[in-house]
Amino acid sequence: MSDNSIAALLLTKQFKELQKNPVEGFSAGLRKGNPFEWDILVMGPPDTIFEGGYFKAELIFTNEYPNNPPTMKFLSDMWHPNIYSDGKVCISILHPPGEDEWGYEKASERWLPIHTVETILISVISMLASPNCESPANIDASVDFKDDYKLFKKKVMRTVRKSQEQFF
Repeated sequence: MSDNSIAALLLTKQFKELQKNPVEGFSAGLRKGNPFEWDILVMGPPDTIFEGGYFKAELIFTNEYPNNPPTMKFLSDMWHPNIYSDGKVCISILHPPGEDEWGYEKASERWLPIHTVETILISVISMLASPNCESPANIDASVDFKDDYKLFKKKVMRTVRKSQEQFF
């Protein structure tokens, strides 16, 4: 069996499992039935400044899944220290497996083949609630978060409102 068909089978199985047992905080769909391209809707976590937001994102997998991580990108505007300005998510479990060349992350914090779409999305929801400003992807958002939380919150609230307008 080729890597492509193993990855497709595994992703299809994970999709069916999520449909059968949805996880609070997000919904997922396959883009045009393609198991390698997922459309994601992340609901802003309760009791955070992202609460009430409906943020569109995508997960793109390669045929090397589950040995290598997918790429996750928010398609909705986001203001967060761990999300690049182009929407790409930067969290440890989405970094390639193995040792971190800069020594910042332990190998156990990085991608492992045991991760699933569910564990990725739960990590992203957790990231929204608790940014990691030690290695920010968006330096400006990180500076706002650390030095001017009031301004950070104002910018996030703007993205929440915009996401609501686009959703409804």
